[in-house]
This record gives sequence, C-alpha cells and structure tokens, in this order.
Amino acid sequence: QVPLVESGGGLVQAGGSLRLSCAPSGRTFRNYAMGWFRQAPGKEREFVAGVNWSGGTTYYSDSLKGRFIISRDYAKNTVYLQMDSLKPEDTAVYYCAATRNTGSQIPWEYDYWGQGTQVTVSS
Repeated sequence: QVPLVESGGGLVQAGGSLRLSCAPSGRTFRNYAMGWFRQAPGKEREFVAGVNWSGGTTYYSDSLKGRFIISRDYAKNTVYLQMDSLKPEDTAVYYCAATRNTGSQIPWEYDYWGQGTQVTVSS
C-alpha cells in the first residue's frame, strides 16, 4: 500500500495555477515533516518545498520561492502545494514525502513517498 497519495496534477497553460494535495493512506503522518519534490524526465529528483509537523514553519527551494506555497491542514492530515505563474520548465512528476528530519531538502532523508502526480505546463 502506498503510504501517501497525491492528487491535483494535470495539464495547464503557462501562467496558470494548480493546487496539489497529499493525503496519507493507511497511517498518519501528523508527527512528520512533509515535503514536495519533483522530477522531470532525465533529471534528478528536486526539492520543491517543505513544512514542519504543525504547519507553522515552511521552507522552499530558492529557485521556486515566491511562486509556490506549501501549507498543511493538521486536522485533515493533508498537505497542499499551491503553484502559481507556472512555466513549461515546471513540467514534472510531483511527489509528496514524509520525514522526521525537519528542514531536509535531501530525498534520501525522506522515509515515505507517494506515487506522484504529473504536472504538464504548455507554452
């Protein structure tokens, strides 16, 4: 069973917006920090944004800060990624992941992953 399930991906025109959601499946991650990563074809998995267990602290990739916003609804046990002013280079599979290492931007420090959701931005 996949521990995390992402949704909200799709095809959008450049300049548009999408909101991704990540919810647990079969267990809770309320005590974990959560992160979003993305991976484009032929490229390494890249950190996008992270949030601590309570949702009170967020952190971002320097290159994406300002266009993407991560948030967490503790009651719903759901993490969101609001993506605005999308560009074709944002096209990738977006993954949600959980870690006990708050602040980490390193994929191998995340213990649980979703299967990913495809985001495609057309020019």
